[in-house]
Amino acid sequence: MEFHPTALPEVVVITPRVYRDARGYFYETWREDKFSAAGIDAHFVQDNHSHSVRNTLRGLHYQLQHPQGKLLRVVRGAVFDVAVDLRRSSPRFGQWIGVVLSETKSQMLWVPPGFAHGYLALSDEIDLLYKCTDFYSPEDERAVRWDDTRVGIRWPLPAGAVPILSAKDAAAPLIGKADCFP
Repeated sequence: MEFHPTALPEVVVITPRVYRDARGYFYETWREDKFSAAGIDAHFVQDNHSHSVRNTLRGLHYQLQHPQGKLLRVVRGAVFDVAVDLRRSSPRFGQWIGVVLSETKSQMLWVPPGFAHGYLALSDEIDLLYKCTDFYSPEDERAVRWDDTRVGIRWPLPAGAVPILSAKDAAAPLIGKADCFP
């Protein structure tokens, strides 16, 4: 496995070694010793599977009192995956990174606690799997508006396309009004 810090150094792209042959392929998606050696000491307690259709935008989600680190990978289709630093004490507060995760690239993204996470489905259907370091806590769920100009995410939506949003995501507050981490 190779670990590549992004412009937000705590957010890491992981490229596994993929073994391919006539039968298909195999690769490791989690190996505690390798992640620990790369500085990612995560204890996962929950696995999630999200299925979406093209132009679905989910996020930007986080939990304030029960923050979740997330290890994300796409097993069908492709997504534009985004992390936003929501730690007010960070010199990178409000900054974001975006990467394309796809079934063909087999890369994963580590988004640690303290960051909001969201993604845009780029293909007709996507299946995104992710491991979490804390349990889902609906009463603690928070969101930042996906199109907040202060954050300035450049979502790769086709010209004239409007993302498919949940009512909660459409009504999420701007970063200046959102509950953030210290």
